[in-house]
Amino acid sequence: MWSCEMQPGKSLKSWAQMHLSFSLLVGALLLLLTYLVFSQQFAISSPNVVTTEVELSNKASGETGRVACSTEGPYGDTCELDGDVRVNGTALSVSFVPSTRSRSQRRRRVWRIVSYARRNVTDAKVITVTLQLPDHAAPPPPCTVNHTARAVLFALGGYTGNYWHDFTDVLVPLFVASRRYAGDVVLLVARYNPWWLAKYATLLRRLSNHDVVDLDADDAQQVRCFTHLTVGLDMHREFNIVPDLVPGPRRLTMADFTAFLRDAYALPRAALPTTRVEVSPPEKEKKKEKPRLLLVHRGRYRRIVNEEEVLRAAEAAGFDATVTEPRGDARVDEQARSVNAFDALVGLHGAGLTNAVFLPPGAVLLQVVPYGKLEDMARREFGEPAAAMGLQYLEYSVAAEESTLLEMLGPDHPVIKDPDSVHRSGWDKVAEFYLGKQDVRINVTRFAPTLAQAFNHLRQKKVSHFVYSDTCELEGDVRGNGTSLSRPCSASEFRKVTVTKLPNRSAATLCTVTHATPAVVFACVTGSGGLRPRAGDE
Repeated sequence: MWSCEMQPGKSLKSWAQMHLSFSLLVGALLLLLTYLVFSQQFAISSPNVVTTEVELSNKASGETGRVACSTEGPYGDTCELDGDVRVNGTALSVSFVPSTRSRSQRRRRVWRIVSYARRNVTDAKVITVTLQLPDHAAPPPPCTVNHTARAVLFALGGYTGNYWHDFTDVLVPLFVASRRYAGDVVLLVARYNPWWLAKYATLLRRLSNHDVVDLDADDAQQVRCFTHLTVGLDMHREFNIVPDLVPGPRRLTMADFTAFLRDAYALPRAALPTTRVEVSPPEKEKKKEKPRLLLVHRGRYRRIVNEEEVLRAAEAAGFDATVTEPRGDARVDEQARSVNAFDALVGLHGAGLTNAVFLPPGAVLLQVVPYGKLEDMARREFGEPAAAMGLQYLEYSVAAEESTLLEMLGPDHPVIKDPDSVHRSGWDKVAEFYLGKQDVRINVTRFAPTLAQAFNHLRQKKVSHFVYSDTCELEGDVRGNGTSLSRPCSASEFRKVTVTKLPNRSAATLCTVTHATPAVVFACVTGSGGLRPRAGDE
């Protein structure tokens, strides 16, 4: 039912420390100060992101232009261009052509932009962005196609094909870059991949009202012209959005992204459902729907080897539990509808947890973190994004005794005894052992409190509606005392509402409040059982 995960291939920075002498540090600071003073225009748009921005204007004609390029961010490079922008797909070049020279434009500028969201991938397409001079010896290429819509230029390749990277590296940042245009945007794609584009065609059609352009298929003479172009995709964080970094008037969040997915795939649940309790005399039996839990199955590596035992533990905690095996040929819309029907998603750290984007807000994502001090990575890649989606995030950290690495290597091996030393040796060893060679056998007794926490969260989120088959309509002098109805009670006690016809008014209690309008008496209780007393009724 789900897309399979590829072998982990992420490249992370090593944690080797850099040592600078005092004189070198002072020299670097002086160089930085000189650059800040004499550069044309220099702006910091976010921590560790350097944006070079050039404003062009011609007061006589009223024409303006702008080029803003970020090339030193934590992940990738981007450029935003406003004005006469010309794209040659064959040459992988973008030319910005000002109509006249302005004071700020004293020289030709060139940026080399990695069009994939991570600049460290080996097969990334590099786009050359050139700020031309009006009287430059080489004239700009003439337009062969003039587009009235804006455009976003990006590349596939890289880690696409891995389900998590599809969302993290492309779909989430593409949503951020294009959503402000309400569909009137052209998507220009380098490293065109028909299979990938077909897989996510539903989402791409929601982002753009225009056909996706295969830049690789353009001939050498094809020059596409735009008035605004975004080059590259800005990945704020892993699988996440930083609202303050979103371009345009609206500060988008991950909750907006998941709402976009629910709309695109017509998912029925935008919130947790209510639990319906039917009480029908004479049986007077209550029937409650259990929250549904989906356990992600992994077939090759990083597996839960005692899945059946975990399922039974989930059922003992109160869940209707199911396990699903991934399928490489799964349609995204089908798996989206499947996951949306569940209240909790549970699985080992891996691409399958990406399906949390299809859960209804308020649902639970429970990540099982493999042994090896991977909690920070797990929270960064799934925990923080889940919270931003409006989900309840829980995690269960695997102990050494639950890892198959203990059986494989023994208790004295550094992988078991000293995970910090493995991390210091570099990412390759971390990925090899903790992500590539480790399966887990969950101690269900140790796991039970985490399952109970997930169940209690869902129970508190739901509201139980009681439906009675008997009703009373009363007209005349009707007096009600709500104290007994307001005390905490079970569902079976709650239907004991006594309606009494008195022989005369002298037998009735005195009115303390007289209402001039008709009334309807009904009640509901929270999923934890019992109606909370109103103030003054205790």
